[in-house]
Amino acid sequence: MAVSRFVSAAAALLLLGSVAACSADAGLPATPSATSVAGPVSPSPSSAAATPVTTPPATMPSPSAATETQTETIDYGNFSNPTTVDNRWFPLRPGTKLVHKGAGNVDGVRTPHRVVMVVTDLTKVIDGIRAVLIYELDYNEDDLVEAELAYFAQDDDGNVWHFGQYPEVFEDEKLIETPVWIAGQRDAKAGITIKAEPLIGGPSYSQGWGPEVGWADRAKVFEVGSRTCVPTGCYDNVLVTDEFNRAEPDAHQLKYYAPGIGVVRVGWAGALEEEQESLELVEITHLSAADVAKFRAEVLAMEKRAYANSKDVYGKTPPLEQRP
Repeated sequence: MAVSRFVSAAAALLLLGSVAACSADAGLPATPSATSVAGPVSPSPSSAAATPVTTPPATMPSPSAATETQTETIDYGNFSNPTTVDNRWFPLRPGTKLVHKGAGNVDGVRTPHRVVMVVTDLTKVIDGIRAVLIYELDYNEDDLVEAELAYFAQDDDGNVWHFGQYPEVFEDEKLIETPVWIAGQRDAKAGITIKAEPLIGGPSYSQGWGPEVGWADRAKVFEVGSRTCVPTGCYDNVLVTDEFNRAEPDAHQLKYYAPGIGVVRVGWAGALEEEQESLELVEITHLSAADVAKFRAEVLAMEKRAYANSKDVYGKTPPLEQRP
């Protein structure tokens, strides 16, 4: 998921060519011209299965790098209603379930990959801010490889902040690690998942800082006004971001955000991008009360494990609370 290096204005044009190559070779749509229509237009069949891209993006230090900071400055007084996350690119409505399917490289083998994301009706106070909990499940083939509790809050300007996460990583059905980071603890700091007004040409921004576990993801706006088609439909006015990690040069994850939906496609670029993950949104579900309760029970059981597995970090957070 993490990628690195800045893309300069000149290099961005070369990266654009790489994305076009990614479209042709990896089942991603070629980058289209901007359009003013928002939301789904018409259904489209799923694109072909992804294959590795051989043309890497050109990367070089960004001219704006000097204005960038390692972490973001957060105004704690600017969160009057943090659990109402209605950013057009990343709305978090309780009871929403999104399912993405595609493939990624696992030990050099192209493997089916599925991600289930549920916006729960639970919240937690982290670093003084009440945040919404997203429950995410990652599968390779039909094997659960990671479960995650991730926390997000929106400031009064409409920016969505990431306040930390507790993941459980599995191998052969056995828990092997829990690389947790929580804002306000062990020098970890919240970062911006998505801005209210994304602009091309702006500096990259931190998506969170968890130095104890090596979480240092960053993002910058790659394109606005795109169009993309996935099994759930065709979408216009799509925002494309380039996510990366400075410690992993020449590896990029491209995320396509559709207005009113969130992430509808994930692509990749870069000669050193090992996972080469490609995903498409295949299902949008508004859960019943019974299904919401089912996921809530799973999350509360996971939180109980989190308190035991991460006593010095997650264990210092107050319990989850259900929305009224």
